[in-house]
Amino acid sequence: MMDGMASEEARTKMFTTVAVPAPDEPRRPATRAWRTRLLVLGIVLSALNLRPAITSLGALLEEVRHGLGMSGSVAGLLTSVPPLCFAVFGVTAPRLARRFGPGAVVCAGMVAITAGLLIRPYAGGTAGFLAASALALMGIAVSNVLMPVIVKRWFPDRVGSMTGLYSMALALGTAAAAAVTVPMTEVLGGSWRSGLTVWAALAATAVLPWIPFVRQRDAAPAEQPAGRHARVEAPALRITRSRTAWALAVFFGLQATAAYITMGWMAQIFRDAGVPAGTAGLLLAVTMVMGVPLAFVIPRVAARLPHQGPIVIALGACGLAGYAGLYLAPAAGAWAWALLLGVANCAFPLALTMVGMRARTGAGVAQLSAFAQSTGYLISIPGPLLVGVLYQHSGGWGLPIALMAALMVPQMVVGVLAGRSRTVEDEAAR
Repeated sequence: MMDGMASEEARTKMFTTVAVPAPDEPRRPATRAWRTRLLVLGIVLSALNLRPAITSLGALLEEVRHGLGMSGSVAGLLTSVPPLCFAVFGVTAPRLARRFGPGAVVCAGMVAITAGLLIRPYAGGTAGFLAASALALMGIAVSNVLMPVIVKRWFPDRVGSMTGLYSMALALGTAAAAAVTVPMTEVLGGSWRSGLTVWAALAATAVLPWIPFVRQRDAAPAEQPAGRHARVEAPALRITRSRTAWALAVFFGLQATAAYITMGWMAQIFRDAGVPAGTAGLLLAVTMVMGVPLAFVIPRVAARLPHQGPIVIALGACGLAGYAGLYLAPAAGAWAWALLLGVANCAFPLALTMVGMRARTGAGVAQLSAFAQSTGYLISIPGPLLVGVLYQHSGGWGLPIALMAALMVPQMVVGVLAGRSRTVEDEAAR
């Protein structure tokens, strides 16, 4: 009997020590790798969808105006709606992320983009069109803010490379929507409604990779112990006490101002200089496409430097040279000026990279991202409108171009300040 009990105990020990871990050990690395690949896919697809709602509308704005009977002033107001929505809705992203988790909020953001793009062409009037556009822009706003947070928490040792991948996908989505919307509309029968609606399909695909992360409220890899991400969460910072946060917010706002002015007015500058309309559109596309390779390279370089000031100065110098060319010989050197301004517009991925580097924790990145982007987009709202007013009242592009060049100087100054090696947590504590 004792022999039977002993053999039973041995069998029990064998079962508990051999049979239980055996299934788990080989699965854990495979599960982690699968989730990482899925997360990278989600980041790339989300980034592709953060601008087509804006640039596809710009490509068909004239057809939309006529189709909805939209006045010129309301159409002009559309250029200020995106930064306004980014500022208003982006500030809510950290609170939503704390309650539901960044993965769930980004997933909901992609759903909002999909719904907005599906609804707005068939909303029935200008008010409905604007409301549906605001729904899509709300999804873009929260995703804008949370992308640096997700990169910081899931890939803390690859902030530069992952920000570069995200920024490259964002630039690619921006350029593709601007270049493809019109010919795609013609293929679909010439209806502007079809040309705008088709981008909802791309947004819908971006929902799928985030579904497994919806229940993951802490936004850290599920394979890590709970105690490790407990350290990530910290009490809310008094972010306005940080000089670096303010410098980064102003830098973000001034680079966004330059980008919106470029997207809204650069083609018109070339056309007024005698460049054919088709060539002017191609020059704008070249400026936007420049962001695709550089948006991948610049964050990787920036993450290796202790101070990002030299990159800020190099980008600003390209911008000043491009504006000088537009002022002195807009048609003669059009391709050179388009390339230079395309390089200067890569201050956006640099700003995103610095958001991830100027805070130590995921919670700090969330607050800094929301503060810098919301404040920055508020700063960017008057720029394109002021350029239009100066152009209308002066009758030429001399004053508007002088304004663009003048804004580049403070952008360089605050960018150098934001690029210093320090964290907002330390500054807020002091």
